[in-house]
This record gives sequence, structure tokens and C-alpha cells, in this order.
Amino acid sequence: MCEDEHHRTRAANTPLKRRGLLVTGAAAALTLNSVSFASAAGRASGSGDETKVVRGTLPTGSPDFVYLPVEVPEGVREIHVAYTYEKVTVPAGTPGNALDIGIFDQRGTALGAKGFRGWSGGARTEFFIRADEATPGYLPGPVKAGTWNIALGPYTVAPQGLPYEVTITLKYGEPGKTPRPSYPPERAKGRGRAWYRGDCHLHSWYSDGRRTPAEIAALARAAGLDFINSSEHNTHSAHAHWADQAGDDLLIMLGEEVTTRNGHVIALGTDPGTFIDWRYRARDNRFGKFAREVRDAGGLVVPAHPHGTCIGCNWKFGFGEADAVEVWNGAYTPDDEVSLAEWDNTLVASVRGRKRWIPAMGNSDAHRDPDPVGSPQTVVLADDLTRDAIQAGIRAGHSYVAENKNVALKFTATGGKGKQAGIGDRLYVEQEAPVTVRLDVTGAPGCTIRFVTDQGILFTGPALPASGSGTAEWRTTPSYAAYVRAEIRHAPVTAGLPGPLAAFTNPIFLGRD
Repeated sequence: MCEDEHHRTRAANTPLKRRGLLVTGAAAALTLNSVSFASAAGRASGSGDETKVVRGTLPTGSPDFVYLPVEVPEGVREIHVAYTYEKVTVPAGTPGNALDIGIFDQRGTALGAKGFRGWSGGARTEFFIRADEATPGYLPGPVKAGTWNIALGPYTVAPQGLPYEVTITLKYGEPGKTPRPSYPPERAKGRGRAWYRGDCHLHSWYSDGRRTPAEIAALARAAGLDFINSSEHNTHSAHAHWADQAGDDLLIMLGEEVTTRNGHVIALGTDPGTFIDWRYRARDNRFGKFAREVRDAGGLVVPAHPHGTCIGCNWKFGFGEADAVEVWNGAYTPDDEVSLAEWDNTLVASVRGRKRWIPAMGNSDAHRDPDPVGSPQTVVLADDLTRDAIQAGIRAGHSYVAENKNVALKFTATGGKGKQAGIGDRLYVEQEAPVTVRLDVTGAPGCTIRFVTDQGILFTGPALPASGSGTAEWRTTPSYAAYVRAEIRHAPVTAGLPGPLAAFTNPIFLGRD
């Protein structure tokens, strides 16, 4: 399209003017000067487009969010935004420039605002929104007149500053029709009360993944999964694009990975169309409110990769609001080992303080090839293959985590008079009563079984045979072990360190509490 056709206007370089520095108990946000377009009065339908370019530089110490207001007149069919920024050279160990982007419509940018229309973080350099369609990550709908806000998120800023350029194009004409969203059912065929395999942390091209929902669903089925959860970064735009992939054999739940600057949390199995805001830090004292919003929408609150090494991934909000915690994320790495140890410490604290315990789970966090879907996977004992039943099993800790569909476990604790308890339950026996703990394993050749208690590792078995199947038994009492959980580990890769996990269970508690 030539210059004359879209009436291009180039704004002068825009310094960081503090028109409004908002500090409202949420993350500080800076509002830049507005960008105005000519009124559409008298403009013939579809007669042309109008473009403006804004440039500026964000200094180090910029607020988490910088809003660029855009005055949208009547008669706009589509808004298109493109942006670039300079990735300057920095010394080793110094963060360079990274700038995220999203947009809010005329309904505003207040925390939890209905005005949210999409977020792509740093995954895309441009996006569009119109009534009938939008770029993945963004929500289709009318482009109504009023003040829209392009949200810039300076994730990291180099010492030299972050020069940026934002190009805004308004396309005029008759709006299309917004499609009625269709969502996947909350029930699949299931097998009654059984063990169901799932992966609740996945990314498609609706955030920073590279796979389509269809590709993910096919990989989930190949991985032996019974359920998955949509968890795009800071957007629910994928919710309306999963219905065609669900089936009797695959339950698809809907959620979001709420990606704050102080850690990520999976909103697992929320109601369709639920948006959970992410624009706050731990110091803002806002997480509890949004954790309640997740639960009010029927979801679970699951801190993700709490010791992840990426900037902003380390979990800072505490675990008081957690329904479960993602202890194992993707390929097993040292940060997962730290997360596992920290989770075990919370179990110790719970039994000593007689407090609520937090179940563990594992997910793939798969984004693109060659990331495997369903490695690891959480295997949940549920009454049926429904959203409510799967969530109840996760919340109760009736689950274990396995590296793939080949690994299966049966873990029990048995006391006198035929009393028996399984994963996530309590065996009610006297403190000195004898207890037999038994683990049956298949699909883990060469791996070693360990039983871990509040007193540490109290049993280590020999390596499993090439068949991958075996059984381990251990006898104890509740006075000696307040809980016991099982780990199945590969051979050590580094001398003196434990081998990577092949599977682990939630605990069985022993005694009368």
C-alpha cells in the first residue's frame, strides 16, 4: 500500500513524558501522550487507511507497563499495530532489551479490566483486531470509538535504554460479524473411577508456542493423555479454538498461564472465557484477589516452575493460595530438583504443624518441536473424565507424576485389620502400629526406587531389571515416618547427585494425625 493511500503520518520522537504515573497498589504504570487520528466524519466506507508512527526511548528503571493511548474515531473496521525495538549490545551478564506488547480497548486498563483485548508478549511483532477475526493471542470484536491503549511491557531494559517504534494503522469500513465462541465440553467418555493421564501446561500459537491446537491434540493422544489444559501466557484467546479437538477420548480444559514479573501460575480448568490479570508483583499484595478469581471461575491455582531460571520465573508469592504446585516442568533439570526439595519441606512443615498440605504435579510446558507433549504427565485418580472430577483428584493429591505413558505405579500403605491407604490419603493406625509400604512399577528399566519420608530417604532399592517392572516393600510405623512418598529415578548423570526422576508420587500419610 503506497504512502498516499493510507495517509501516513510520522510523529516526532516521543520522549518518556510522565503524563500519568499510576501507582494504585498494583504495578506502577506510565501513560504516554495520546495518539489522535482524524475524525471519520465524511469518510466514505472503505475509502482508505490511516497510519501514525510513534518513537521513543524507555530508560532503565521504567515501570512494568507503559501505556500508549490511541484515540480511535467512529467507523474503524480494524486496528493494526506493529512495533520494533533496538536490541543493543550489552556486557556478559547484563540483561539486554526485551519489550512485550498487548492492547486494551475503550473500556480501560484498570487492573482486571474488561478492556483487555489481547497480549502476545514478545512472541509477535505485529497484530490486528477486527470484529470477525484477530491475530492469535488477541480477541476478535468490534473496534469501537474511544481511547484504546497499547500496552508496552519493558521486560528488561539495557543500560543504554530501550529505543522503540510503534506503528498504528486504522482501517475504515463496515465492521464484520463477531463469531459466537464455541468451547470444548467439560466431560469426555472416561472409564468411571480410574487413573487418567494429563498435561496441564501447554502453549500453542495463541501465545508464544508454535503449534496449532490440532497439532497439540494429536500429540496429546499419541502421548497417551486423557486430558489437557490450555495455558497461554496472559491471554484466554485460545479458549474458543479448542472445541474441534476435544472428543470422547480427550478432555480439554481451559485456563491461562498468569505470567507476572514475580513468577508464573497456571489457572487450571477455569470457566470458558475467563481472563485473569497478571499486572502486579508480590509487593503489590494483589495475588490473593486474583487467586480467588481463579477459584470463583471454577479453576485451580497452581504455581508453575517455582525455581525456573528465566527472568521473572522464580515464584515470589508464597504457597498460601496454591491448590497444587508444579514441581516438575519439562525435561528434568536442577531447578526441578530444587522445587522437589522445597515441596518436600512443605510436607514436613504440614505434618509438624498439622496444617493443610499442597499436592504436587508435573507438566511438559511444551511450546514447539521438539518439545514433547506429555513429558512429564500427571496421572490422576478421578471418579470420571470430567473437569470437576479431574480437578478434585488433583486437589486431593490422588496423583503421581510420570515421565511418559509407559511408566505406571501402584503405591499403597497397609496396616492391621486390612486397613489400606493410597496416594494422597491417610492410613489411620496407632503410632506404633506396623505399616507395610508397597510400590509396584512398570515401564522404568534400570531405574531405582526410593521411599522418602519426613525423616528423609529411608529406603533405596536395587535397580529395576530390563523389563522395567518391579516391586518394593518397606516396613515402618507412623512414629518413625509421618508420611511416605515414592521416587523412581534413573541412574545418576553426575557423580554424587541423584539421577533424574522417572516418576514420583504424592505422599501417603501415616497415623491418626
